[in-house]
Parts: sequence; structure tokens; C-alpha cells
Amino acid sequence: MIRARMAKPSERLEFRDPERVQAFRQALDRLCRDLPEPISIMHVCGTHEQSIARFGLRSLLPPNLRVIMGPGCPVCVTDMPEVDEAVYLAEQGVILATFGDMFRVPGTRKSLAEAKAEGADVRVIYSPWEALQIARETDREVVFFATGFETTAVATAAVILSGPPKNFSVLSAHKYIPPVMEIVAEMPQTRAQGFLAAGHAATITGWKIFERFVERQGIPVVVAGFEPLDILSALVQLVELIRRGEKRVVNAYPRCVTPEGNRNAQRLLWEVFETESGVWRGIAYVPNGNLRLRRKYAWVDARARFEIRLSEWLGDAPPRLTQECLCGNIMAGIATPYDCRLFGKECTPENPVGACMVSSEGACRIWYEYGGHITGPKGMRELEGTDLT
Repeated sequence: MIRARMAKPSERLEFRDPERVQAFRQALDRLCRDLPEPISIMHVCGTHEQSIARFGLRSLLPPNLRVIMGPGCPVCVTDMPEVDEAVYLAEQGVILATFGDMFRVPGTRKSLAEAKAEGADVRVIYSPWEALQIARETDREVVFFATGFETTAVATAAVILSGPPKNFSVLSAHKYIPPVMEIVAEMPQTRAQGFLAAGHAATITGWKIFERFVERQGIPVVVAGFEPLDILSALVQLVELIRRGEKRVVNAYPRCVTPEGNRNAQRLLWEVFETESGVWRGIAYVPNGNLRLRRKYAWVDARARFEIRLSEWLGDAPPRLTQECLCGNIMAGIATPYDCRLFGKECTPENPVGACMVSSEGACRIWYEYGGHITGPKGMRELEGTDLT
């Protein structure tokens, strides 16, 4: 098995070494040379997709090794009714604070950006602590529209436990990754034979959390970092597991991920949140896939504090182009952005139809900027600038 050598404490960590890249490439070629059928590997992380596309890593892979992106973009899987709730509250006169990626995500009628253009007070923030500060500087109601996976939810929990003012509340659209992995693993169209798990989420949860998934699904999991060598090393280890028929979890990101994870962060997370079943946009109803505030924190839960009357507010059905968007199939690994007739035409980052084109972690946005299987112009410049191969 070939792995990136761990640097000594006195050494500088290097993750874009051309010789190591070639070694991993040759290892993958050797491992895939005599496969009876192609292998499909799924990752569930927008940051992984950014690195894969930006550095043209798919161009280094054997033709019978397919790496597909799953539901790893939290903005993309935020369901339309959740966006609608945020837009509704903004139009009722609250200050609505949210992350930049959520600003232009289409809801059923409009996005938060469109609501702001019509006079709503919608503010883009970079941290939930900024939303808290806004609340402390005004008497108006401030609602933080909270999105993201486990890592971001921990920060939201910390803000809630810090003693926010009475005019501050949270509209949670946080998601929890492990349950959706079960869903996509069982989709017959996906046929993923192995999973790359996101290293940053695993720093919170620990890598042992995936053992139950492996036991139930019989699919190996490798936890991976985000540099090119991290990803290539993890792919080598995952293909080796698949070839040998080994169903287990391997931690390929030991410099950050431990078996048990960050216990303090987990304590904050589960003190404030509990899992709840709900719809992930375009994918499926995911049992225990959403993170909602526990009842004892109803005083800071926007859904408990405000009457949100969506049924009488929504009216019309989504626009025709939104109905034609393939975001759901793309996030489930069933389609690629190139399969969507809207991609790069009616749907661009300047005029997004679906959430996958809005978020910097969305597959459509990433493939538009860098290319997918064929490295785009920006990706080529990155490769040339770092002398990756």
C-alpha cells in the first residue's frame, strides 16, 4: 500500500510533490489494470470536489475508476421550504443574517437576494458570532438562518450557549451527514463501491462513527483530507480495500482526525441539537438527517417564536427552469453537470437556476469554473502554477 510519508516535526509538510503524485497515479493504474468491471467511488464533500476539479485529479485516474460527488454541499441540499421560511421572515421585517452561499439560492418564489432587492433587511455574514453581534447592537429581531453540516452546527450551538439577547433566534437548516450516506448507498443508480468521507466533519465526529455504516452497507470508507496528495492517497487505499473485499474504515487523515473525534465539540452539538427526519433538496426524505434545536431551546428557535405561514404566502409553483434542474440527480451521483441541458446556458453563476450552481461547494459551480473530467482553464493554470505532475 502506498501512502504519503508523514513529515517529521522539523520538516515542512508538502502535499503537491510531483514524484508522489506520479507514484499514486502509477499505483492506481496498477490496481485498476485487471478489474473485471469499473469501480465507482463517491465522496460527500464539496471541498473534495473543489480540489478534484481545481487540480484536474480526474485526468490522472484510470478510465475504469469513477469518482462521483454525492450530497456534500450543505447549501445545495437545503430544501426549498427552508429557504422559503427565511425569505418569509425577512419580508416580515426581521433582520435576516446568513452565509453568503445562501444569499442567492432559489426558493419557491424568490431568493434572499431578491427579497433584499425588494427592501428586506438581509445581511451576509461569515460567522454566527456576527449575527449575535448584530442582535446586541439593535432592538429589532435578528434571525440567523443557519446552514451547514456538523462542523458549522457546532459553532451555532456555541453561540446559543453563550447567552444571546432576547431578540436573537436561529432558523436551523443544519444537516447531519451519516444518515444521508445510508440513503445514497442504497440507491441502485449510484452503485458506489466505496466512500471518501470528509476530513473536516470527521475531526468533529471521529472516524469510528462510520463503522456502523460499513457494517450495515458492506461498503468501505476512507476518511480523506483535502490536498491533492491527501485525496490520491485515500483513493489508492480505498481501491485496495475494494479489490480485497475488505469492509472497514481507514483513516487517511491522521494529522487531524482521531477515532473518537472532538469530544468537546460533540458535547456542544448534542446539548443544543437533536436529529430530525426531513427532506434534503432534490435527493430524498432522510431519516434523522436534519439538526433541529431541542425543545428546551425553543426560546431561541425561530420556528417556535414566529408564526411562519408559508401555505398562504407561496402561491405559484416553482418556475419551469427550476423544475428542469438536475441538482438532485447530480448530488445523488446519478448525473453530472454535463448531463443537464441548463448547465452553462440558462444556468450560470451569474444567473443560477439551481442551488448547485450557487454555492462554491456545488458541483455545477465547481465544474463551471474548473471543469469536471476535462480540466478547465482555471484548473490548468493551477496545475501549471504548482507543478503538480
